[in-house]
Amino acid sequence: MNITKKDVDSLNAVVTVEIQKDDYAQKVNDILNNYRKSANIPGFRKGHVPMGMVRKQYGKAVLVEEVNKLLQDNLGKFLTEEKLEVLGNPLPKNEQDIDWDGEDFSFQFDLGLAPDFDVKLQGRKNITQYKVVADDEMIDNQVKTIRKQYGKLINKQEVEAGDEITGTFTSDEKEMEQKTTFETEVVKGKSQLKAILGAKPGDVIELKTKNLFADEHQNTRYLGVSQEEAKGLDITVKLTLEEVNARELAEMDQELFDKLFGPGVVTSEEALRQKIKEDAESQFVQQSDQKLLNDVVDSAIENTKFDLPEEFLQRWIQVSGEKELTDEEAQAEWERSEKGLRYQLIEAKLRKDNNLEITFEELKSYASDMIRAQMAQFGQTNPTDEEVEGIVARIMANQDEVRRMSEQLGTNKMLDFYKENAKLKTKEVNYETFIKEAYA
Repeated sequence: MNITKKDVDSLNAVVTVEIQKDDYAQKVNDILNNYRKSANIPGFRKGHVPMGMVRKQYGKAVLVEEVNKLLQDNLGKFLTEEKLEVLGNPLPKNEQDIDWDGEDFSFQFDLGLAPDFDVKLQGRKNITQYKVVADDEMIDNQVKTIRKQYGKLINKQEVEAGDEITGTFTSDEKEMEQKTTFETEVVKGKSQLKAILGAKPGDVIELKTKNLFADEHQNTRYLGVSQEEAKGLDITVKLTLEEVNARELAEMDQELFDKLFGPGVVTSEEALRQKIKEDAESQFVQQSDQKLLNDVVDSAIENTKFDLPEEFLQRWIQVSGEKELTDEEAQAEWERSEKGLRYQLIEAKLRKDNNLEITFEELKSYASDMIRAQMAQFGQTNPTDEEVEGIVARIMANQDEVRRMSEQLGTNKMLDFYKENAKLKTKEVNYETFIKEAYA
C-alpha cells in the first residue's frame, strides 16, 4: 500500500491511496474460507461447497468490504501521522472510476486544509466590559416587591391606585379568554386606568390594548397572546373584574429577615439592602460576561483574516448530511455556518498556543467546587471530602455531565483569557442602561 499527498494550493490537497492485491488477498481468502465452511447451499454437504462457487457468489462483496476497511483505516492513520489539520472529511474524487474486477486499486480524495494564521484579538476599537451595579432605585423596588410578597392581602370592593386585580380578558376577534392578575401600576394608558379605577367585582370594562401596559411584552403575560401578536396589538378587549385586593406591606423586622435568609443571617434593613445588592450584582456578572464573550468573539472574527477552502467545504456540506443538498441549499448552509467555523479555528488556535486545554484534574476540581456550592445552597456548608469525592466520581462516570462541565469550564477559561488579553474598556452602568445598550 502506498499513500501520497499532492498540494493543490495552501488550502486544498489530493491524497492518493494505492492498494495492491497483496494488501487484501489473504484476508479475503480467509473470509471466503469461513463462508465455505458455513455455507448451506442445496446439493452440497455443509463445508464441501466448491470454492469457485463461493467466490462467484460472495467474492466481490467481500473484496469491496475489505478494501474499503483498509482504505478508511490507513487513510485516517495517514492524516494523523502527517498531522494534517483537515476541515470536514476527505471527499472521494474518483470513486465512479474504480474497476472492482481488477486486482490493484487507486483511490483519490480531495482534502480541505485548515489555514495558517495569527489571531488578532486587539482591533482598533476597545470592547466594552460592562460592570452592572444595583442602584438605589432597583434596591428600593426589590425591597418593595419583597414586602408585598410577604405582606397580607386585604380584599376590597372597589379598585384604587396600587391595588391588585384579578379578572378575565375576553375578545371575540382574537378568541381570547385569559384569566389574569395584575397591579394597576402596570397600566400605562391614562384612559384605560381611569376606566379601571373605581370598578367593582362583577363589572365588565372595555379597554383598548394599544398602550394598555407599560411594555408590549406584557400583552403576552396578561392577555395570553403570542409574542408576535403582542407587538403593536390594537384591539378592544373586555375585562370582567372578579376580585380586588390591596397588599399590606410586611414589616421590616427580624421575622421577615429570617424568612428570607434564615435565622440571624440578616439583622437590619441596611444589611438586607446590602444582601440584595450583592445577590443582584452577582447575577449581573453572568450577563455582562456573556455579553463580553459575544463581543470579543465578533471582534476576533472581524480582525483575524484568513482564507478558507470554501468550494471544498460547500461540496462537503452538500453530501455530508442524511440527504444530499442542492447547490443553492449548500451555499445557504455555508453562509450560515461560516462564522461559526471561523471562530472554532480561532478558539482552537488560542487554546493550543496558550495552554488553555482542559486537564482531567481541572475538570475534577471544577466538579468538586460545583458540588460544594450546590450543597451549601441546601444548608450543607461543611460536607466531608469523602462525600464530595463520591458525588464527583458518579458525575465523572456520566459522559453527558462530563461534556457539559467541559464546555462550561472551557468557556470560563476562554473568558478569563479574553479579559487579560483583549482590548477592553470598563463601563459602570445600572441594569436598565445595560439592557438598553447591550441588547438594543
